[in-house]
Formats: sequence, C-alpha cells, structure tokens
Amino acid sequence: MADQFADSANNVVIEEVNKGLNPGMVVLLVVASFLLLFFVGNYALYVYAQKTLPPKKKKPVSKKKLKREKLKQGVSAPGE
Repeated sequence: MADQFADSANNVVIEEVNKGLNPGMVVLLVVASFLLLFFVGNYALYVYAQKTLPPKKKKPVSKKKLKREKLKQGVSAPGE
C-alpha cells in the first residue's frame, strides 16, 4: 500500500510503507526472550534443587564456644 500525495511544487510523492519488523524491535525481542528464558530456567533449577537436595547440616559448636557460653551464664564448665 503506497500512499500518494502532492508536495508544494505539485510533484507526486509515493511513500512506501515498510511492512517488516523494525531491526531495533527484533533485537529487543531477542534480548527480552533470552532474559525471560534465563529467569524461568533459574527459577526451575531453584525449585528442583529445593526438592531434591538434603537440608544443610549445621556446623558443630566448638568446645571453646561452649565454655564461653556457660561462663557467661554463670555455670562452671565441666572439668574445671
């Protein structure tokens, strides 16, 4: 569909309408789709890991810390 109109000097100007995707729009769509795919994939892996991995083990409390805690509470540590 070409639009025709006359300019100020009565010359007929035919304007072609571009019927494709703008290259900037193509880049935007590709980048947006990759970002969306990345976030959806990360979420899926996170959910899978939460279901399958065992819970983290707590670090054992050192004897030194146990002594310090008991002294703060006023109870003498065993063996002293």
